[in-house]
Amino acid sequence: MIEGWRIGLQPPKRAGVRIEPMTRLIVNADDFGQTPGINRAVLELHKAGLLTSATLMARAAATDEAIEIARATPTLGVGCHIVLSDGEPVLPPAQIPSLVDPSTNLFIPRLTVFLGRLMTGRIRAEEIETEATAQIPYLQSRGLHVTHVDTHKHTHMFPRVLRPLLRGARACGIHSVRNPFEPFWAIRATASTGFVRAVQVSSLRCLHFSWHRILAGEGFATTGGTLGVSGTGALDIVTLHRLLDRVPAGTWELVTHPGYNDADLARVQTCLRASRDIERNALPVLREFPALHLIPFSELTLQN
Repeated sequence: MIEGWRIGLQPPKRAGVRIEPMTRLIVNADDFGQTPGINRAVLELHKAGLLTSATLMARAAATDEAIEIARATPTLGVGCHIVLSDGEPVLPPAQIPSLVDPSTNLFIPRLTVFLGRLMTGRIRAEEIETEATAQIPYLQSRGLHVTHVDTHKHTHMFPRVLRPLLRGARACGIHSVRNPFEPFWAIRATASTGFVRAVQVSSLRCLHFSWHRILAGEGFATTGGTLGVSGTGALDIVTLHRLLDRVPAGTWELVTHPGYNDADLARVQTCLRASRDIERNALPVLREFPALHLIPFSELTLQN
């Protein structure tokens, strides 16, 4: 029974024995495949027992290398990091015209522009679904078992993205998705690292209830929420320690962006540069919390 408990199963209750609630944590690295330095950090952290999962971009500079790493490391859970903004599509631009900038044939680079087009109905739901059902099978066709989906810049927190994304994921046999909403206790624990970011994340929680209604109706599994979203770009040792010291019983996801701030990253348009090293160096803090039960997304069920 001890072994069953270790892999996430609750042991049977016995008279007179108190069963303590368990805190299960998925430690996921986003942007797997973006650069060789990010790939290197993902592999190193997983081998160190600090990272359970990574979400892989289907079309990025180091995607092929990331796929080879994932295939050679079956203990690493791999999801699909669906990109709908600021990246390169898998499908020809003519098949998804509402998602791309016609001057570059790439996705709309600025999130604010993407959201403006989304909220005014200029982005078509069927094109989101079509692109999602191209990105996921691309990874599956390369021999990967895709455990779940999330989205670049958390665009699936918006219902107009979530619904077609879930349809596409289901068509590919995927039934788990990131819960992109950070609980208030976690936002408060990281607010000192970026007040504006904390306010933005708190404000977007207005979408929380409708998001969960959609998810329940579609029958997808998820966690109790994400940790580290408001601390993105500032998830240092002190901030991570503060988060882990407060995490309650339940199943949560720690969203991380580790990597190496090197010449390859310098060629990527991103606001996450120095923070890649900071997050990579912060994750060993997890060793100070041995009671945390680290799991991959593949252990999620609808009851989590």
